[in-house]
Amino acid sequence: MQPIRPTQAHPLFSTASTRTLEHAAARALPPHTLMQRAGWAVARLAMALAPHARTVWIACGPGNNGGDGLEAAMHLRQNGRRVVVTWLGQPETAPADARASWERAQAAGAEWADSPPHGLTSDDLCIDALLGIGVSSTRQTPARPLDGRMQQCLQALRALQAGGTPVLAVDVPSGLDADTGQFAAGFAPAEPGGAGARRDTLSLLTLKPGLFTASGRDAAGQVWLDDLGVDAATPAPVPPDAWLSAPPEPPARTHASHKGSYGDVAVVGGEGLAARGMGMTGAALLAASAALHSGAGRVLVALLDDSHLQLDPQQPELMFRQWGALVLEDLTVVCGCGGGQAVAPVLPAVITRAARLVLDADALNAIATRTDLRALVVERSQCGLPTVLTPHPLEAARLLGLTTTQVQADRLGAAQQLANTFACIAVLKGSGTVIASPEGAPAINPTGNARLATAGTGDVLAGMVGARLAAGDSAEHAARGAVYRHGKAADDWPQGLALTAGALARRMGA
Repeated sequence: MQPIRPTQAHPLFSTASTRTLEHAAARALPPHTLMQRAGWAVARLAMALAPHARTVWIACGPGNNGGDGLEAAMHLRQNGRRVVVTWLGQPETAPADARASWERAQAAGAEWADSPPHGLTSDDLCIDALLGIGVSSTRQTPARPLDGRMQQCLQALRALQAGGTPVLAVDVPSGLDADTGQFAAGFAPAEPGGAGARRDTLSLLTLKPGLFTASGRDAAGQVWLDDLGVDAATPAPVPPDAWLSAPPEPPARTHASHKGSYGDVAVVGGEGLAARGMGMTGAALLAASAALHSGAGRVLVALLDDSHLQLDPQQPELMFRQWGALVLEDLTVVCGCGGGQAVAPVLPAVITRAARLVLDADALNAIATRTDLRALVVERSQCGLPTVLTPHPLEAARLLGLTTTQVQADRLGAAQQLANTFACIAVLKGSGTVIASPEGAPAINPTGNARLATAGTGDVLAGMVGARLAAGDSAEHAARGAVYRHGKAADDWPQGLALTAGALARRMGA
């Protein structure tokens, strides 16, 4: 068993892949083995998380997830804990393994109740073993009918967690789609726990993508993995459906190098409304600052407004150029930050000629409305020119002809669709940013938090991707590395200090 930290890559498996692996493993093992291992894993983690818990309440569903909880109840009772079980199943209809674990829990002396015991506090523990991976957010109705007892258990878990009682979820929090990280119809995410309430999730057999993106990150809390002694490569190979990103390799900078060794980044943006006091120069300057502090050899800025800015006193290293003077074939171009409508006329040249390209913000909005620009982006791949798109969910929706809700409902699928449609690397920003390529499984970034929910941080990310591209990274590695560092900076942000995009960009050089 191991806690999942953002320090190494981990394979992620969908519900379908997990079931394939589970069935193959079950055929190779004696009956009831996997549930026995799962229950023991849950009990071990429960005892480690709450070693002094006076009472453990286990809410068990009617299926095998509930069986895992019943098996854990037996072990916790044998360890001397007071264990109160609410089981929504019936012996005559329960799966064979779950029935066997029910008998073991009964023999161990577990208590049975229709509701949690009164007086549970932060010194106790709740175990959510109601549904596991048997829920899909893509269905219009819950996978199982939410009868009155199920509703009561869910409401009790939410209320206890909000009141400060720690909750350990078995496999995935109940109601969460293990593939998408969204809650299914009829389920609602728990409110943030009060009094520092802890929430943990023990993912069994495999890690599931939904634990790391969308609502999954908040719902799951600290994720743990127990593979139940089953190797994903045996007895039948099951390839990962996605990956949890690893920290990027530190860039190698040899003594015998110079600014030309790390590439030139040109930021093209800034809406042409400055004369009316509506300029968007700041977005372009944030991207340029991020590229500068991320190690680019030189950073050029071509503003598309009428400010005629030639020097940024706070960052004199930035080199301002007229748009027409840029030799795009020699440059890594970051285009679209604050570009507004002014970016559309320059996009054909940028897309066709830039040696390496990051498209963000208004560049993406322009591409979404013009089939000729979409075709040019695809042609870049055919010419071997790397391209990275960095949309937030609304921009992704425009590019795909979907709604934002549809994009968020399946973030991995949307990111993969972007990558396939535009033949490039797609970075779908948000909680658990997804990086997808036309080839291979997508990656979910494990770093970042709500501090990044402030204006300009997306411009900073675009500049960071540009710097890594300019230094020679492949488009995929540039995107994964920049997204990881961007989020890690927010995770390491000093407590009590507001995160601003400008400060974030400067911190890249720390």
